[in-house]
Amino acid sequence: MNPSSRAAYEILAQQVAEQGIDIQQVEAALKKQHIETPSWGYANSGTRFKAFAWEGAAVTTRQKIDDAAMVHKMTGIAPSVAIHIPWDRPEDGDYQAMRQYAEEKGLRIGAVNPNLFQDDAYRLGSLGNPDPAVRQRALDHILECCEIMNQVGSTVLSLWFADGTNYAGQDDLRARKRRYEELLPIVYQHLPAGSRMLLEYKLFEPYFYSTDIPDWGTSYALCLKLGAQAQVLVDLGHHAQGVNIEQIVAFLLDEGKLGGFHFNNRKYADDDLIVGSVNPYELFLIYHELTSAAQGDAEPARSTAQNVAYMIDQSHNIEGKMEAMIYSVLNCQEAYARALLVPRTRLAEAQAAGDVLEAHRMLTAAYRTDVRPLLEKVREEMGVPPDPLAAYRASGYEQKIRAERGLAPTSGGFQ
Repeated sequence: MNPSSRAAYEILAQQVAEQGIDIQQVEAALKKQHIETPSWGYANSGTRFKAFAWEGAAVTTRQKIDDAAMVHKMTGIAPSVAIHIPWDRPEDGDYQAMRQYAEEKGLRIGAVNPNLFQDDAYRLGSLGNPDPAVRQRALDHILECCEIMNQVGSTVLSLWFADGTNYAGQDDLRARKRRYEELLPIVYQHLPAGSRMLLEYKLFEPYFYSTDIPDWGTSYALCLKLGAQAQVLVDLGHHAQGVNIEQIVAFLLDEGKLGGFHFNNRKYADDDLIVGSVNPYELFLIYHELTSAAQGDAEPARSTAQNVAYMIDQSHNIEGKMEAMIYSVLNCQEAYARALLVPRTRLAEAQAAGDVLEAHRMLTAAYRTDVRPLLEKVREEMGVPPDPLAAYRASGYEQKIRAERGLAPTSGGFQ
């Protein structure tokens, strides 16, 4: 650390100690942080209107793994990469080779995501489709992904269903619910030992009258019927305007049913913007709930919080892929660092005493803390650059992949 950063860190450490917080424990927690990046986030992506090609964007799965490895090299806290099938299906079908290649790059394969929305057969849905042949096709694909989990060493099956209807009367809504209740248990029975099924929800899009799994309550109800290995996946962009996501997080933690996140940010709908770019305070409050549960003594919240899968799911439409991904990981790191600086004992005392403004002030004071000197020290001790974005720009990697890959008109499943 340079002298000015060191001096700033010493001041912060003193302030933290006065709050009854052990700065070394904070640093140890930050070094254990894990943010999973998505393979598709390194490829060209877009909206339903247009996908803008980016020079150097990954096309093959190995290129995506290379890019994920570079993000981990720059940040030190992104050691796994999620895959999407069939976008990441090897041409030779050798998933063992994919796993080995990732491990050679210092990564492991994370969540496996089936694609249940892109085939023409899914025009009226996948597991919710009125046609039993289409439902069987979707089920077979999910079961294929369960087998892929075994081959790549994944412990998370991440399920998002785009199913729904566009018009009242188009289909029987209760029948669509029952189709999920019939087929999801079959998937659950095929989960690899020790793995989990994370069930995502979304308010609307691509369908606009009804969505088969529209909210966290529906996902929660389905997971309750399945068992302990089924948990809810929270995507930050999949809610109505103004929804208190941190309260959802708190409830699911207390029920032992929070499985993971798809981190991104939104202004209006499922914008899939860089996490923390629109509402960093919300991201901090979410991490506050997670950290409070992980450090508490109430079960099942404590063990649930310690096993949450933190994944990024973003669509980098008009910007580059690599810097956007690094920036996303860093925003998660900063939010977590601030959450670790909340004086929880004093906060609990203020809450118990009904001291409304003091409790609020403590929380916002932690949010306003400049954690850059702390993170610089942690990164230095982890052997990663103190300023990952600046280091990436100076690395020459962006110029290298642009020269080698050129401009691909489509990749990652988008057109």
